[in-house]
Amino acid sequence: MKLLKRLNDALPALVGTIIIYGLIVEFVGVWFAESKLLFTTGLWIGELCAIFMAIHIAIIIRDAVELGESGTKRLAFKSVSRYVIVVVVFLGMTYFHLGDFIAAFIGVLGLKVCAYVQPFIHTRILKDVDKSAEEGGE
Repeated sequence: MKLLKRLNDALPALVGTIIIYGLIVEFVGVWFAESKLLFTTGLWIGELCAIFMAIHIAIIIRDAVELGESGTKRLAFKSVSRYVIVVVVFLGMTYFHLGDFIAAFIGVLGLKVCAYVQPFIHTRILKDVDKSAEEGGE
């Protein structure tokens, strides 16, 4: 977690929210899936891709700040390569029947959902933590 926090202060909370999203989707979606095993493996392959993408985006943001205008082409290449890697993982998963494609896609969408939800959750949790700290300190 310290490594994630070193990349970006919000990254550990985002990764945690992605995992919670995956657990919720797992518990709800497994009841409707024809093949529970393929649904589960597909979902968690998608979740791992989402976590990889979140970490990779944080690395690119850090590099963009450090490099400035000089590294634009390299950063663009890295951004495109992130999506190529996810497509290759999805193709390999589908070709070798390791998981359900739709479930994996739902797992990757967890990055987008959690990117929007995480700040709301973060402020609510911090607000509760701040209130308890003030009450305990008095």
